[in-house]
Amino acid sequence: MDKLWAMTVFTRVADAGSFSRAAEALDMANASVTTCIRGLERELGVTLLHRDTRRLRLTEEGEVFLGHARQILQSVETAEADVQARVGALSGRLSIETPISFGHALLCPELPRFAARYPGIETSVTLTNQPHHLIERAIDVAIRMDQVEDAEFIARPIFETDYIACCSPQLAATMAPHPGKLDPHRCLGLLPEERAVSMPWRLQREGEAEVEIRPQGSLHFNTSDALVGAAAEGAGVALVLDIFARQALADGRLVQVYPDWQAGRKTFFAVTTRARLGAAKVRAFTDFLEEIMAAGQQRPSPNRAVAVRGAPRARKA
Repeated sequence: MDKLWAMTVFTRVADAGSFSRAAEALDMANASVTTCIRGLERELGVTLLHRDTRRLRLTEEGEVFLGHARQILQSVETAEADVQARVGALSGRLSIETPISFGHALLCPELPRFAARYPGIETSVTLTNQPHHLIERAIDVAIRMDQVEDAEFIARPIFETDYIACCSPQLAATMAPHPGKLDPHRCLGLLPEERAVSMPWRLQREGEAEVEIRPQGSLHFNTSDALVGAAAEGAGVALVLDIFARQALADGRLVQVYPDWQAGRKTFFAVTTRARLGAAKVRAFTDFLEEIMAAGQQRPSPNRAVAVRGAPRARKA
């Protein structure tokens, strides 16, 4: 049997806590995953996994074998990456997950350049506002905002960006001079995931009390690009991260209002697992991410302390 492949399947099952999730991540049939694990157990002469209808857990022998399997697979991946890097021929499949608005505004338009630079890398991109667990879904790099907390993950700060209030030029001409007098019914809402109420706005300026606005306009969206589109059409005032409004501001469809008020800041991170951190294709992509950021973008310090939180991991057999 192909022991390296069997180790790959076994580690994926152990990480996912599920045969079906491992099969999905590996693009295999459930029966094929089961057959592979049974063949590995026969080869070793031990039981690696206890499984029933409700849960799956490693045996003592399975725990020991898992540790060795991880080390072996990591050594193989490092060896392949080092050889490929020497000849400048990176290859393999690269799985990326990104928030929808980030993907539309920044990442996807630039990916053809990445593909041209590394033709041997097959890049797969998932745009979602509901992040998955990196290990369970075999994700190499995920773009995340703010913090994550999981010792398995490493987060590399990419850039920082500010929230700004903006609207169409026609609407801006009718704006109240102070945000405290802005009618909430003229404000478009941004919906957090799985929430029916839009995020409140909190604007601050030195020497003045904080202004809180709860959007009550007729339109509310769960993505920033939809919010920017509606604001550009004159539907209301939007509060969005400036990177998502940059093009509309540049071409005059939007103008910033209350520019001397601060409305908060977000940091974006490229998140990967410790096991994949040294992979040449991952390094190439994270370097490319930094490269495509605009020259004027405010960059966070690479030494900034980062806490990392992964999407919750489901455990089922």
